[in-house]
Amino acid sequence: MKAWVLVGVCVAACAVAPFIGPGLSPDSVDFVFWQLRVPRTLMAMLVGGTLSLVGAVYQSLFANPLAAPSTVGTTAGATLGALVAIILGARLAPGGLPIITAAAFMGALGVSLVVAAIAAGRRVRMNDVVLAGIACSMAAGAISTGLQFTADSAELMAAMRWSLGHLPQVGYSGVRLLTPFAAVTIVGLLALTRALEVFIAGEEHAESQGVPVRRVRTVAIGLGALGVAACVAWCGPIAFVELIVPHLVRRTLGVSRRVLLPGSVVVGAAFLALCDASARLILPGRELPVGVVTAALGAPLLVSLLARARS
Repeated sequence: MKAWVLVGVCVAACAVAPFIGPGLSPDSVDFVFWQLRVPRTLMAMLVGGTLSLVGAVYQSLFANPLAAPSTVGTTAGATLGALVAIILGARLAPGGLPIITAAAFMGALGVSLVVAAIAAGRRVRMNDVVLAGIACSMAAGAISTGLQFTADSAELMAAMRWSLGHLPQVGYSGVRLLTPFAAVTIVGLLALTRALEVFIAGEEHAESQGVPVRRVRTVAIGLGALGVAACVAWCGPIAFVELIVPHLVRRTLGVSRRVLLPGSVVVGAAFLALCDASARLILPGRELPVGVVTAALGAPLLVSLLARARS
């Protein structure tokens, strides 16, 4: 019963989100509402649901409540790719995609696939995967720092704006481009629910129950990297969604992966849609990047949840 109430609240929040914002004149309501706010809300739902699910899966997989896509280097790889594209100064990649989006996607996916390949090793344990992710993140971060010394002030400003995390005005075409990546990630990870349920007791227990640990680990990291790479490529690194939403769902519905994983998708979609809507109201005449809003809300909320869990 509690789960259905939560779903209803989240659906209502997503439906209301496009209506939140400065008032619209009769001349602009059709264009601004239907061509800007509605597709942007759909983008927020896709990104929020995908990031939250990947966060919940990684927390289950690594048995670490602070695990996130940055654990396997996805964010660092995307930042490196975006910075390279900004310094090159090109606007469109082959196929008409914005070059920053294409480069960030390739950087995120490339770094994450290196970690996924390491995770596929026969004698590799989760600690080895975490160390590989940290190493890849540090390497990508070092290269990014070095590249910044070759950039001018305009390029550095563009890189900083991208790194804050935002939902671009991409219209319905952007939603159509992101939907296949989000759908593959969400469906694929939800299909691993039963196997991840066994991971609660550790890898050794999962192996004793007949779970193909190496295969599940590789598929989960690979699918998560695919979805996060697509989201980060379009929107930049949006902080705390993948951390805070699984904790909220866990506190509300329990730790069972059968409710935690789908619940994270629904709550994550509503959470980011509302954060993006509130970003339109905070500064009159201007719009905060949604990554600033999620960080401002997520950091104290996460600290509060962790403090309650230990009390």
